[in-house]
Amino acid sequence: MEKSYKYKRILLKISGEALKGQGQTSFSAEAVSLIIDKVKTVIDNGIEVALVCGAGNIWRGKIGSGNGMDRVTADYMGMLATVMNALCLKDAFDAAGVGAEVQSSIPMEPVANRFNRETAIKALQRGKVVIFAGGTGSPFFTTDTTAALRALETDCDAVLKATKVDGIYSADPVLYPDSERFETISFEETLSRKLAIMDSTAFSMCRDNELPIIVFNFSDPESLEQVLEGDTSQATVVE
Repeated sequence: MEKSYKYKRILLKISGEALKGQGQTSFSAEAVSLIIDKVKTVIDNGIEVALVCGAGNIWRGKIGSGNGMDRVTADYMGMLATVMNALCLKDAFDAAGVGAEVQSSIPMEPVANRFNRETAIKALQRGKVVIFAGGTGSPFFTTDTTAALRALETDCDAVLKATKVDGIYSADPVLYPDSERFETISFEETLSRKLAIMDSTAFSMCRDNELPIIVFNFSDPESLEQVLEGDTSQATVVE
């Protein structure tokens, strides 16, 4: 029986740490392979996937600036790190037989193409993964904001934020085991409860443009496909 999906085109936001798994180095072949397998499964079923990856496995701009480095310089270093992660993912997608294209917000030819909305959408329509790198191209913005911005620019149906927990809780579930997990929650309630989901700029962009945010447990092998089918048993939908 053909599966029915709630979302056709998505922006998947993953952390840089997801590329190193439990390892201590920047990249783990096993961790990267798991990411590719999960994304390949949904692409094979006709889902169009754009992707933004953080850079925490290599560099965090806030850490650099917190240690006395100029914030702008530290953020540019983070942008470069996202390009490295994007190239790693592209290589893995290509090896798995999934076409992938890296588009950078800052000029990086011949390493990566410059971001172009029209070519990105056409690539998605052809079944390629489009990996957006280089952040927004400006300092003081996180990769969460990049994800929200690129999702809106490429007409995605939702932003899927991959995490290690099965959605949004009323409090940190590690510290407070009795905290409440939400399957759905409104933007307004999220704000009133001061629940940390994405940075405020990214969250505001999604709220103002009525773009759903789905926070889900990416560690489960079937969670991505379940979310696309509308199953929120391991996720929270903010809309």
